[in-house]
Amino acid sequence: MNPVYSSTKAGLTALLLTACGTVFAGTPNDVLPEIKAIAAKPEVIAAVKAQNAKGLTLDAIKATDSKWIAAAGGLPEGKTMMESATSKTLLAAEKAKPYFTESILTDNQGANVAISSMTSDYWQGDEPKFVKAWADGKGDDYIARAKKDESSGAVISQVSVAVMDGGKAIGTLTIGVNVQALP
Repeated sequence: MNPVYSSTKAGLTALLLTACGTVFAGTPNDVLPEIKAIAAKPEVIAAVKAQNAKGLTLDAIKATDSKWIAAAGGLPEGKTMMESATSKTLLAAEKAKPYFTESILTDNQGANVAISSMTSDYWQGDEPKFVKAWADGKGDDYIARAKKDESSGAVISQVSVAVMDGGKAIGTLTIGVNVQALP
């Protein structure tokens, strides 16, 4: 049976998720405070502000996205991005929690700013994980329905939060959460 969990609000009651006969008491909702704490780190905010200040056009972002997808993440920009101090901060936060699987930090248009592992695309701006967390610049929480990752076999939910600066959304942070590994 596939686990079912979808929420856009952090205050929901914990649900029991069932997959392959195993019951999970923890939910992605339980880790929202941890993800928000990562999104509030000064170096995360600074990286998003720096990219936003570049004034990238949506056309330029989409052109990079097309190249990124065609190169299957092999672009030098992706490799350089993974070596950035901010990407290393995300990776360290991810490694500190056995239930975090992937981190994607985006700017105010959904373009990658920092990643803990190579993403399949550069522009997240057309995906619910960005659109719902960005919430037209107001910022919100978004928890995607958990689904089985075919490559790892794990049941993953992407949890997205707005990166806030002075009460204003400036980007988003999405972290994959392995619901089978939640305490």
